[in-house]
Formats: sequence, structure tokens, C-alpha cells
Amino acid sequence: MSVSDDLFARALRLIPGGVNSPVRAFRSVGGAPFFVARAHGATLVTADGRELTDFVCTWGPALHGHNHPRIRAAIAAALENGTSFGTPNPYEVEMAELIVRFFPSIAKVRMCNSGTEATMSAVRLARGFTRRDKIVKFAGCYHGHSDSLLVKAGSGALTHGHPDSAGVPAAFARETIVLPFNDPGALATAFAANPGGIAGVILEPYIGNVGLIPADPGWLQGVRAACTAHGALLIFDEVMTGFRLARGGVQELEGITPDLTCLGKVIGGGLPVGAFGGRADVMDLLAPLGPVYQAGTLSGNPLALAAGIAALRLIDESDPYPRLDAMGRRIRDAALAAARAKGLPLQVPQVGSMFSLFFSGAPVRDYASALASDAAVFPRIFRSCLDQGVYLPPSAYETAFLSTAHEGAAVDRACEALTRAIGAL
Repeated sequence: MSVSDDLFARALRLIPGGVNSPVRAFRSVGGAPFFVARAHGATLVTADGRELTDFVCTWGPALHGHNHPRIRAAIAAALENGTSFGTPNPYEVEMAELIVRFFPSIAKVRMCNSGTEATMSAVRLARGFTRRDKIVKFAGCYHGHSDSLLVKAGSGALTHGHPDSAGVPAAFARETIVLPFNDPGALATAFAANPGGIAGVILEPYIGNVGLIPADPGWLQGVRAACTAHGALLIFDEVMTGFRLARGGVQELEGITPDLTCLGKVIGGGLPVGAFGGRADVMDLLAPLGPVYQAGTLSGNPLALAAGIAALRLIDESDPYPRLDAMGRRIRDAALAAARAKGLPLQVPQVGSMFSLFFSGAPVRDYASALASDAAVFPRIFRSCLDQGVYLPPSAYETAFLSTAHEGAAVDRACEALTRAIGAL
């Protein structure tokens, strides 16, 4: 028995499913998960000593690769002064200054501990500001596991065959209107059917949790216009895309100004961090200034923010996005060329450092077309790549990520592994 097999057997006795997040269980790709002992650059080292080229990047945060020396040094320096204070600390101010500088739509920001906390709090704030109850979300967009938003979610819920969750009261779900992504007519109908009742519209501007689904041209601009016309707040969930696709996220790429933005992942530099921010008049409704309550003992943790500040400073110094996009295009083109050679239908949506594989003859624009792709092919691709030492996300409905550490040999390995895997179908 391998070390990973032994660890998984022990975990199964003590942890539900043996994992602390569902997609890690490998249920949709078969077999048992490997356990990681350490990571550096673009490489994971398993508990059994095997090296894998990693295209999961801890599901997005590792924009600069694993265990970057600047980030590690920042954590070590912060650790010298303590692990948690329960009081304001200087890192909170510096992080707020960086976020506000990078995201022009954010005038004020509140730190929290996860993307789920950020989206949950943003929705509460939208309801408090507008004094309305209903929220619009889009099928396939995953906004964390809070009750109001775990309805027709993507990510692990979809991977395991449960797009909704048990334990979410029907009364909560009734306040959430779920619409198809990239469908302006459906949004117009929802506003017409609920006059003066919709507090906010929340969406991943580019969906990353049902595979990667970019916005159609003009879609996000139309959502912005509809929210403005009907007095609803527009909430961009850029937990995944913020700082990963551009310094100012998708809203920079698309020229959109949302009312509220949710952030996470990259701003933690590998440690748990979330944030939400936006218009000053909306944010000032938060306690202690206003009646919308939100709090967290570990919010603004000095170690986490020191790591995140180091990650954002690296972006500020190097502008990694053209390099990341070039790597993403190389992998996309290699996969498409292999599929053409085999006569297989394949879509490889790719934006910057994010990409995914859909075995479909038509472009994937929404949740329904993602489900219509041939997800049964993916486990064979995953297993073949893993056998070749390349680790892709263990689900047909997840997005792969690149880091600056992948430049060169790691991208070559991915292109070769995907070419062989697709060629063997």
C-alpha cells in the first residue's frame, strides 16, 4: 500500500469522504486521491515522493507558483510578530490600498476569510441597501456554499451529481432566481416579473466553476444596464478571476463597473483570505457604520494578508498577464490540434491563465451546453495525463490554471501529455 493509500484509508474513517472539499475525492475520475507532502514552483511532490506538474494551482491562488520565495519570506517576517491579534493591524490598511488601486470600482473594502464569506456578505449588503429580498444568479455560477447561493451551482456540487444541496430551506431558495448565463432575454423577463423586488444580480463574469465559460460580447454590459435601470446592485464574483486574468479582473477586461466585487484566492497568496468591496455609499451600510452586520475574528489575519500583499506586489512589478496568456494559448492549440487529428469534437475555452476541455461540437455558452458535452471522456484524459506526471483538475467541470512558474518545460509537458491522451482516445 502506498503512503497516499494509507493516508486515505485513515482519512475515510475520520473525515466525511476522506476529504475536506468534495472534488478532492476523485469520485468523477475514479481511484483514490494522492496526498501532497510539499510543493514548489509548478510542481507537487506527493507523500510517496512522486513529482507532478500541477495545473490546479490550489484552485487558483498560486498565480506565482507554489511556495514562492517572496511570499514565503513575507509570511516568515509577519510570523515574527505574532499569528493573530484580534485588533486592527497595518497589513489591513496596505491590502485595502492595493485593492482599491487595482480595482477602480472599489472605493471601500472589507476583509474576510474566504470567498464564501465574501459572496454571502455581499448578498446581505445588497439586500440591506435596496431593502429588497430577491437575488438573481446564473446556473453554473458557484458563489460558495452559503444557503442563498447554493442553487444550481457548478463546481463540486455538479461534479458529484447534486447541482442543489440538501439542507437548503425551500424558503431560502425561493428568494433566489436562477437564470441561464449569456441570455439577455431571460434577465429582462426576470426583472419584468419581479418589479421592485430584485436586490441584486450576482455572477461570475466569466464562469470558472462549470469549466471555463467566457461572457458573450455585450452580455456583461447588458447586465450592467439592466441592473441600473431597475435599481438592483450588480455583484461581480471575481474570487477566481480577480488578479488572475488582469490586475483589475474581468471588469478591467470588459470595461464594466459593478456595484460590489467579491475577491479571494490570489489576495491570500496561498493562505485563506476573502474580501468584498465597492461603492462607498453601499459599503458604509456595514456595521459599525450601518445596520448590515458582518464580522470575523480572524478577518485581516496578519499572516494571510502579508502573503497576499507580497503576491499583489509581484503582479505590480512584473505584469505577468501577457506571458500567462501565451502559455494558455499554447496548451489550447496543442489540445485542439490533437483533437482535429483524431476527428474528435473538442472546445478549449481559454482566457489568460485559465482553460478547460469540453468534448462538444458546439461552443459552450452556459450551464446547459456544458452538461451537453461528453463528460465521460474526461476521466480517460485525466488518468492518461496523471500517468504522464501532469495533474489536471479531477473533474470535467473544473477549470485548469497556469502560473508564472509554468513557463518553459511545464507547458511543454502539458502539451505533450494532452496530445498523447487525446491521441489515445
